[in-house]
Amino acid sequence: MSCEAQVRFCEHLQGRFLRVTRLICHRDSQAQATELWQALAQRMQECKLELHPQKTQIAYCRDGQRRGEYPQRQFDFLGYTFKPRRAMTRGGKLFVNFAPGVSDAAGKAMRQTMRRWQVHRRSDLDLQTIAKWMEPRLKGWVQYYGRYNKSALGSALRGLDQALMRWAQRKYKKLRRHAQRAWAWLNGLKAQRPDLFAHWLCQRTAEQ
Repeated sequence: MSCEAQVRFCEHLQGRFLRVTRLICHRDSQAQATELWQALAQRMQECKLELHPQKTQIAYCRDGQRRGEYPQRQFDFLGYTFKPRRAMTRGGKLFVNFAPGVSDAAGKAMRQTMRRWQVHRRSDLDLQTIAKWMEPRLKGWVQYYGRYNKSALGSALRGLDQALMRWAQRKYKKLRRHAQRAWAWLNGLKAQRPDLFAHWLCQRTAEQ
């Protein structure tokens, strides 16, 4: 079957692809992937378009079954990084799966946003108010990036727990010079109110 038959574009008269268009095409071998790449490049040229030279690449989907060695074994798509990841079956057996998780770029953007919040300086607010203030953004992150690989998202949002711990040290005198005690207070709050912050539920699900 030809590449043209396997990958079809809906082309209308004078239609144009948006600059943000992204596609993932899966083939069974490197030879087939290279052939498809060349066919796509040719078709784009006929439409007076071109494939992005950095973002168009061939990646090997390495997992527990596919164990070949190729230089490119991961790729980013819509805020996710697809790469080999350790996973566990329902029976508790570890295996390697090629799966998505929040990308480094998306994680960095989230951490920058959290730093701008300056949570640790808001000792004038109670925790309920802080949680309500963060709720829209946190829920958006969890609903989008928590759909796959919650543990990766939990790692990206761990800095927020650090900020909340520092907030508690400023808020309560008994915790001011006791980091371990502040962490114990925060962990106790997580156990009592796991729904207070959206990412806590995400972290809890990843740990189970």
